[in-house]
Amino acid sequence: MTLPIDRTRSFLQLLVDISRELSTTLDSTAILKRVLMLSAHNMGAERGSLITLDLDKKPLDAAIVVGDVFLPHTLQHLKEIIENGLARLVIESCKPALIEDTSRDERWMHRPDDDPKESGAKSALCVPLLAQDELVGVLTLVHPVPGFFNGQDLEQLQAIADLAALAVRNARLYDSLDEAHKLYRDLFQDNIDPCLITDWEGRVLEANRQAAGAINIPQQDLAGLQIADLHDMNWEVLGIGYGVVRSGEMLSYESILHCASGQHIPVIVYARSTQYFGGEAIQWILRDIRERRQLDLMREDLAAMIYHDLRSPLSNIVSSLDILPSLLPKDASPTVNSILQIATRSADRMQRMISSLLDIHRLESGQSILSLSPVKVDDLAMEALETVRPYFESRQQQVEICIPVGLPCLNVDGDMIRRVIINLLENAGKYSPMKSKVVLGAGYSEGWITIWVKDEGPGVPEEAHLAIFEKFIRLPRESHARGMGLGLSFCRLAVQVHGGKIWVESQPQEGSCFKFSLPVLQN
Repeated sequence: MTLPIDRTRSFLQLLVDISRELSTTLDSTAILKRVLMLSAHNMGAERGSLITLDLDKKPLDAAIVVGDVFLPHTLQHLKEIIENGLARLVIESCKPALIEDTSRDERWMHRPDDDPKESGAKSALCVPLLAQDELVGVLTLVHPVPGFFNGQDLEQLQAIADLAALAVRNARLYDSLDEAHKLYRDLFQDNIDPCLITDWEGRVLEANRQAAGAINIPQQDLAGLQIADLHDMNWEVLGIGYGVVRSGEMLSYESILHCASGQHIPVIVYARSTQYFGGEAIQWILRDIRERRQLDLMREDLAAMIYHDLRSPLSNIVSSLDILPSLLPKDASPTVNSILQIATRSADRMQRMISSLLDIHRLESGQSILSLSPVKVDDLAMEALETVRPYFESRQQQVEICIPVGLPCLNVDGDMIRRVIINLLENAGKYSPMKSKVVLGAGYSEGWITIWVKDEGPGVPEEAHLAIFEKFIRLPRESHARGMGLGLSFCRLAVQVHGGKIWVESQPQEGSCFKFSLPVLQN
């Protein structure tokens, strides 16, 4: 059956009017009201409702009209509508429905006004709003006369609903995007750290309030400035032309923020690529670390004070232990002598630990504490081995010496380098199984002497080869060895202050070989 020409023109005009109305706004509530009002007027409906749904088919918003008046509603009211009667069936099937006589159709949920003494039987149309197969709402129209609506009316209303569905979906996407933008703006502006956005040439596009306050330049005046003029750039981390930033990783480094007031603030800089108004940009977060620096300084000063205070009574203990053997009777029991040896070795180890802690503090603060003199490598190695020999014997471990005769001398602080070897030997014994073998070796090549300690322990993962030389870093091991994670940190600083380098060669479950190289004494 075809529509009369006049009605066809009227319907096409309605679609044009609805399309025009929908193109003028992205306000979802306004869209619902305009679509419902135009549909009701064109179809001759007395009342109607247009309810939008979320992905879980729960009501989000609605327009309900009776005559020319929009009625208020609650979410509970909308929930009752879509969970009962005709709307529920359409939502479940995603297919349109026509009821010619509500008094004779069980799909209709009867209300008090359906009573014959009230407005009585009616006819109704209900269609789903589908956008790319996604159900976004349901549109219902009601006429007070049974049989008023027919199949052609249902097709027309579905055509209107299809237009409305796209508009509702676009409005929803716009609202989501707008909400995301607002959330980003709020997070950006209210961030407790200074934040800036720059282009890939380093020009500031936008800055938050914290950045303006920290740099002491108004927000609008920061735009156009070069990020390189605001802080010391670390091109090794960022890469030439921000090449590493383009990878998308979050990069960080310590730097100094230069303020318009002349103040220089230590900061940690976080940089990463981001999207900015449809294009790519760089986001910079400059975290003030003045308080952390102050706390680190206080901690180091406190540690140095503790180390100094520990050293004095420990020296008295060591001196007393040195004197004790001469005071003991010649026939003193082996048990007494054994206990005295244990106490002496423990005191010596404590003294080495405290000396290492003091040296770490001094070296990190830039103090010159070296007492250089020519030293033979094999002498250093044997002195270190004699110090730790009782420990290896208690664990039934064998130490093999692989040091060739005639190596050139080192011009080093002998005590410090000896403690480096002792630390590496103790680590090797501590992390190797009982009855295993540890190798202490050395070699010469092109003006450098390399000393190494190889063990049969669990090994060090490749990703931790650098981290283990940092303070307070300890890796989970198969053994239950304990420590503060300062031994290797001392080794690194001690070797570096002599102009050398230290590293580890290791694979998990294949043991570790710690090596350090020092320049030989030049004649």
